[in-house]
Amino acid sequence: ERFLTDDARHLCVAFGTAARVARSAVLAAREEGLRVGLVRPITLWPFPGETIADLASRVDGVLTVEMNTGQMVEDVERAVAGRTAVRFVGRQGGVVPSPDELVEAMREAFR
Repeated sequence: ERFLTDDARHLCVAFGTAARVARSAVLAAREEGLRVGLVRPITLWPFPGETIADLASRVDGVLTVEMNTGQMVEDVERAVAGRTAVRFVGRQGGVVPSPDELVEAMREAFR
């Protein structure tokens, strides 16, 4: 699923519960003027590498949000293939990041 990616200058990639929080954070970041879009993989296999690769060629950075230790970030980095910087925000132990935390991570990653 692609959300607000048509005019995005920055990209967030998240799945599952983290994607729901990331969607709220994307909307909040846009209110601050950051043109962030979201890619939410419906499944991780097959991974939507082509979609991410296409978007990576026209954005200034990618933030991967996961509720684990970063298993998906490697797939995102492989898809991005050095076209832009990839940053990672992860929470473990069932801790759900807040939208405010993600907006702050976006500010740091994309400004």
